[in-house]
Amino acid sequence: MAERTYDGALSGPLLELQQRVVACHACERLVEYRERIAQTKRRKYMDWDYWGAPVPGFGDPNGRLLIVGLAPASHGANRTGRMFTGDASADFLVAALYRAGFATQPTSQHRGDGLELIDAYETAVVRCVPPQDKPTAAEQHACRPFLLEEIGLLPQLKAVLALGHVGFDNYLRAQSVRLGSSQRHVFKHGERYDLGPGLPVLFASYHPSPRNTNTGRLTLAALDKVLADIRRWLGPGRVQAPAV
Repeated sequence: MAERTYDGALSGPLLELQQRVVACHACERLVEYRERIAQTKRRKYMDWDYWGAPVPGFGDPNGRLLIVGLAPASHGANRTGRMFTGDASADFLVAALYRAGFATQPTSQHRGDGLELIDAYETAVVRCVPPQDKPTAAEQHACRPFLLEEIGLLPQLKAVLALGHVGFDNYLRAQSVRLGSSQRHVFKHGERYDLGPGLPVLFASYHPSPRNTNTGRLTLAALDKVLADIRRWLGPGRVQAPAV
């Protein structure tokens, strides 16, 4: 499998972090799985050169909103090399971000498609695709230092959107490590959590996975409401309204 290098637009300490993310081989099970998927591929993507490596964060390094997902999808980010790109979850999430003014376009298909995030940055608990979308506790723990470091390198951070229970719990664990004190809260879709003075406010949403969106557990209106709540909390800022 060819080695990948970070090819995004970030610079400085975030660039150095992303380079280390992409070069990571820490979790043997995840390395084997991500590369096997990249070699076997899905029939409709047989002509793709799958990324098949850890996927770095993506977005505005001065963004006030951090979005924390679970992990790259087998034939989404593991194929395209960009968070929430090229699968059904990406279609659902990015369209909502666009409607809320956090993205320049409503689609996220590949790394060269022109998408930019506005005042927002996307990352994940685990940077490699896990079998059955279920990273082990040890794999989550091994990847957590990347999330910790990212949080510290986003100087304007004011709000965090955790997508799903795993994203929610891992963000709280990361902040607990940073603060040296336990942060414990119960996940509830649509809830807002004040973690204390000087800390970003945490918002929770069900993950935009097909199992949630196809069953109606997470609707477009429900995700739009969470993002509208975040927008109201952030107030005026670097906002680019979607074209009509």
